[in-house]
Amino acid sequence: NIVVCATRCPERLSPGLKQLVGLAVTVFALAGLGQSVDLYVTNVQVNVDALGQNITGDAANEPSLCIDPIHPNRIAIGWRQFDTVTNDFRQAGWAYSTNGGFSWTFPGVLETGIFRSDPVLASDADGVFYYLGVLITPNYHCDMFRSTDGGATWQYAGLAEGGDKEWMAIDTTSGPGRGNIYQAWSPWYNYANDINSIFTRSTDAGTTWTQPTTIPNLPYWGTLAVGPAGEVYMGGWDGVNFWVNRSTNAQSPSVATTFDVVTHVNLGGGLIYGAANLNPVGLLGQPWVAVDHSTGATRGNVYLLCSVSGAVSQTDVMFARSTNSGVTWSSPMRINDDVPNPNAYHWFGALSVAPNGRLDACWNDTRNDPTHIFSELYYAYSQDGGLTWSKNVPLSRPFNHTLGYPVQQKMGDYLGMVSLNAGACIAYAATFNGEEDIWFARVELPVKVKIALSGNTARLAWDTLPDRSYAVQMKGNLEAPWAAMTLDNLAGTGHEATVQDTIVNGTQRFYRVVLQP
Repeated sequence: NIVVCATRCPERLSPGLKQLVGLAVTVFALAGLGQSVDLYVTNVQVNVDALGQNITGDAANEPSLCIDPIHPNRIAIGWRQFDTVTNDFRQAGWAYSTNGGFSWTFPGVLETGIFRSDPVLASDADGVFYYLGVLITPNYHCDMFRSTDGGATWQYAGLAEGGDKEWMAIDTTSGPGRGNIYQAWSPWYNYANDINSIFTRSTDAGTTWTQPTTIPNLPYWGTLAVGPAGEVYMGGWDGVNFWVNRSTNAQSPSVATTFDVVTHVNLGGGLIYGAANLNPVGLLGQPWVAVDHSTGATRGNVYLLCSVSGAVSQTDVMFARSTNSGVTWSSPMRINDDVPNPNAYHWFGALSVAPNGRLDACWNDTRNDPTHIFSELYYAYSQDGGLTWSKNVPLSRPFNHTLGYPVQQKMGDYLGMVSLNAGACIAYAATFNGEEDIWFARVELPVKVKIALSGNTARLAWDTLPDRSYAVQMKGNLEAPWAAMTLDNLAGTGHEATVQDTIVNGTQRFYRVVLQP
């Protein structure tokens, strides 16, 4: 018998084992890990000085992040940088990490003395990072920077059309649109003062852009996503309804972009702009559209999530899904699982999908504060395409979201999240230092070990996170002490790790993979 202990709790073995495969050698694994909330969370401040210490008196908010898919230890975060809380002037701040987010380097701003806002970062399939932002002089428009070294340095790519509350997505598929960059923005305050032309694309890494075109129903304050077939989805709000629009020809450089699916999505409430003592002049949540690129049964599913009004609290994190490429949608589902409280806020809801199809959701949450001026970062995930969700888990200690406002009284309009197979990476603003700062949370899920048998060789495999050490251990019976295998303390890369063990016929073996501190 071979038993796999797939848990990060070193001394815990569940008595509930379930059979995985019926072979000549019986394989068992721990039961009930699918929706576990036994998480390991790391929180690190991002906007720090050369010694890794807080910079007193500045403010930073509205973060966006990107991760190199080839080398996931390389991460960049961009945000609105205020050099002082007493001045509304903001610039394009950024920081980068080379060790999976355990430490950060904050070099400064992209261009000193240039007013920029609404940072949006993304990586292409080859690990080139892009930084899109909005400028307001001589009119609202966007420009773009590129980085080929994981965000350590940035090069100016050029003007990028655009306007206020822009968003972008990059095609990382192997189809004809690979490398295309798609952008959408608000109908108001844009480069051409044209409320109807709010979508464009670049086929040359952001150097040039197509003539902007319209999106049906003019949805705004939303996001973009690219599906596994290269199709483009835009999810947004028109002032009354949420819409998800799909284009299947945006990936083709020879034709003008058109949207062939236009669907109203019910999220059980409406989008909210500002509230007393909570982001007074900003959104309480933007619509997040995301698509499953996994190879499993949920491949191609489209998801929409937003913090909305009108459910059971001031705002709730609501979710809907489509299993037919955005044509029809499920009824709305409430993700925050607290007891209904008409005074609670669950705001800045965000959604991302891991390469293996797991859904991650996070948001700011006031459920534990009767005054509702303290928020905590909360998290939940789904392993079945959004049909069921894990228990909600707080990722941060409480912070007073009314502290440290710059003259513009808000924490921005969004936070950022990217999912890896073994966990989620989140960039968020918080006031732990009595001012708005950018923080990075890395959520590590329980280690789930897969095992394959070939003759008398057992192959163990599991997803890793970068710069995390994993120890593989074994023993012959449950009463024996754990012994390290020859291949011990494997360094995580952000990709799958594997270990093989040769077993003498008739020998019983127990394995566990332990997450090292």
